[in-house]
Amino acid sequence: MTSVSPDARRIWRGVRLPLAVVLLIVLTGTLLVLFRGEQTTGALDPGSYEPGGSRALAALLEREGVKITPVRTAAEARDFADGATVLITQPGFVPKSTFTELRRISPHIALVQPSPSTVDEMLPGVRVNGQLETETRRPDCPAADPVAAGGATMGGLKYTATQPRAQECYGGSYLEVPGPQGTVTVLGAPEPLSNEWLGDEGNAALTTRMLGKHERLVWYLPTPADPSLENEKKPLSELIPAGWSYAALQAGIAVVLLALWRSRRLGPVVTEPIPVVVRAAEATEGRARLYRKAKAAAHAGETLREAARARLRPLLGLPRDAEPAALVESVAARTGRAPAELGALLYGDPPADDTALVRLADGLDVVEREVERS
Repeated sequence: MTSVSPDARRIWRGVRLPLAVVLLIVLTGTLLVLFRGEQTTGALDPGSYEPGGSRALAALLEREGVKITPVRTAAEARDFADGATVLITQPGFVPKSTFTELRRISPHIALVQPSPSTVDEMLPGVRVNGQLETETRRPDCPAADPVAAGGATMGGLKYTATQPRAQECYGGSYLEVPGPQGTVTVLGAPEPLSNEWLGDEGNAALTTRMLGKHERLVWYLPTPADPSLENEKKPLSELIPAGWSYAALQAGIAVVLLALWRSRRLGPVVTEPIPVVVRAAEATEGRARLYRKAKAAAHAGETLREAARARLRPLLGLPRDAEPAALVESVAARTGRAPAELGALLYGDPPADDTALVRLADGLDVVEREVERS
């Protein structure tokens, strides 16, 4: 029979806690993706007034004469997309066949934070090239909409394209890809579209120009409950929002480092039988002899006082940081002793010699017993 080595057991003790945390996070995320169905949190919803919703942007577009049609299924998107701009808030839920059809009939499609796998499938020649911090950025490109908008709150995923006419703006977090049927605009983060961030910098100007090019806007909010996804063999990772992938990677690295750190620590203290038993009183007597030899009556007295005060506070219902006056008054009320006497006993001058130390110890002991009996 093969036994587990001490090193293996030590490593397992070190990694089991972080491993359990990671498994719990993965399980929770998986259940959320699989069972949320048609429920929506309001993220980028044109009717949502939540910080992550997009009611403010929808109102601006409607004021400019754009007719907005919110849809949640691929069939609805195809029905209304002809000649209209199409905004897809979660491209990972859109079948490739649906996206191909939308590109054929829509002159302009905007994608919000498509994941690397979604980009590879839907936009050949475009790839994700890292992640950017979301902050105010300058356009740094000649594209008309970014130039007119100026600075905007951009970041998230960073995209690059091999097409010669593609425009990479805001550090790569905004990408325009022209095609024979129309243009595809890719946003690396949802912040510019949200109620919370729309009023910052040039976010409103950028998003209204981007989505207001045509009289109609199909606001496509895909969900995993779309019947068109039943025959699509999409991996679970593609249904998870793009930002989660990088968060999971960082969490994985942190877990590995934590496991390495934990595995190198010393294990628990090993108890071994010893031939003698040391009485608790001997340890106390030994410490007393050390104090006496060092002539540390003052230090010993303060130690006794602090221990007595620590025991009295809970007996009197006082917090650990109770003021000296509060403790003295409470003890006086319980015992009937004079506050001045108790103040000198609990907070007075340190004992000058061993005799004074013994008197102090006896006095503290008597007061404690009186409080306990009261």
